[in-house]
Parts: sequence; structure tokens; C-alpha cells
Amino acid sequence: MKLAGAAVATAGESRRAPISSRTAAMCKPREPEANRARIIRAAIEEFASRGFKGASMDAIAARTDTTRALINYYFGSKEKVYLAVIEHVYAEIRQAESLLDLDHLAPQLAIRRIVEFTFDYYLEHEGFVHLVVAENQARGRHLRKSGAMRSLNRPIIEMLSRVIARGQSEGSFRRDVDPVEIHMAIAALGIFNVTNQYTFAAIFQRDMGARGDVGRRRKLIADMVLSYLKLKCKKS
Repeated sequence: MKLAGAAVATAGESRRAPISSRTAAMCKPREPEANRARIIRAAIEEFASRGFKGASMDAIAARTDTTRALINYYFGSKEKVYLAVIEHVYAEIRQAESLLDLDHLAPQLAIRRIVEFTFDYYLEHEGFVHLVVAENQARGRHLRKSGAMRSLNRPIIEMLSRVIARGQSEGSFRRDVDPVEIHMAIAALGIFNVTNQYTFAAIFQRDMGARGDVGRRRKLIADMVLSYLKLKCKKS
């Protein structure tokens, strides 16, 4: 009888074992925030170098020494990983801009500081630039699905608006200024140094990107933006 009981107990334990294994497999991974951060960092590199279509979830998994299943657990799909990456890189530049502390600077110096920061940021974060280019090539179809993108980018427009308003109130900046247009001009002039560095260098034999005359080119862009903003005195 004892042997029979032992056999029943053993059989019961063997039947319960798979349930216990499945339960363990379904447990949430440890350190979810750290895991998400590692996946995002790896995905930035993958999407920046290959674009959305060329990027591979398996490659992202390999970069993080994890599994595709775990990435799907955290994000749900390749497009959701990509959207998380886009939101992350935009949040990073906006956060960095928020630390510029422009209120104590005269309006012209504040504009110059924004231009200098933007120019340098693009040089130091080429992955961000490549992601922006890739999403433009995709006609922004992924970015438009982000509910956070407009609110993420509102702070830079508000910052420029405050600086421009101070310049207008003291009579040094023209009145017909659209902060969004100024942001576009600063971004366009700064990003060209990265996006076109190889073609421009090949055509005109001038070093671009970080190898070019960074200080002079950065100053030129700031001078151009300020030249537009400055109030022109009418000749009598």
C-alpha cells in the first residue's frame, strides 16, 4: 500500500511539474525599467543604421543579449519599439534644451546659445539625425502614430517664443516672427552639416561634420538667424 501511495504521489508531482514550469515562465522579468532602457539603446543604433524596414528585431535582441520574445513582451511589435525609440530621442534633445538656462541672457545671446547647442547636439548625436532622416524618407507615417510627439516638441517652441518676445519688447527683434519657422531654420542649417557631410565634401573639397571648421560654421548659422531676427532701422 505504501508503494502504491508513493506511486500516486510521484504521478501527482509529475503532473504538477509542467504547471509549475509554465507559471515560472509567465512570471514578469526582473528589472523591467533597466531592460527597457537597454532595449531602447540597442534599438536606437539598429534603427539609426538600417532604418525601419532594414532593422531586425533579432539584431536588437542580439545587441542586448536577450530574446525577441522579451522585446515583444515589453513593446508588443517592431513598430512599437520604433515609436518608443523616436519618442525617446526627441525627449532627450528637448530635455537637454531645457537645461540651457536662457533667462539671464540677452535675447540675441540666447538665440546664439540655442543655435550653438543645436549645431553641437547634431554632431554629437548622429544617431538622432539618421533617425529623423529615415522617418522623413518614410514620409512620417510612423511618427504620426505617436500621441506624444506634439507635446514632446512643444517646449522648444515655447522657449523660442519667450526669447523672441523679450527681443521684441526691447525693440531689437522684428515683430513678424514665427517661432516655428525660426526653429525650422536653426534645425535645417544645423542638420545639413551632418546629413550632407559626405556629398558636400566630395563636391567642394571641404571637410564637414566634426572634421570641418565647426566653430566658424556654427557662428555663421547663428549670424544668419540673428540677421533675420534683428529689427532693421528704416532710413530717413
